[in-house]
Amino acid sequence: MNWDIIEGNWKQFKGNVKTQWGKLTDDQLDVIGGKRIELLGKVQEAYGISKDEAEDQIKRFEATHKDYRP
Repeated sequence: MNWDIIEGNWKQFKGNVKTQWGKLTDDQLDVIGGKRIELLGKVQEAYGISKDEAEDQIKRFEATHKDYRP
């Protein structure tokens, strides 16, 4: 998964993120803006999980969306 592509097409892709992490608000999604490190922090914050757990969730998410093409 290429996060540069995700960042450039964030408006189209953020629905996938919202489906995966439904607790994230639209404002949080706007702050994330397609940046992986921001997603990591917001997932940690919203779900009250460790950095390692958030990282594992994002890696699984990346694996399921590895062929994303805008």
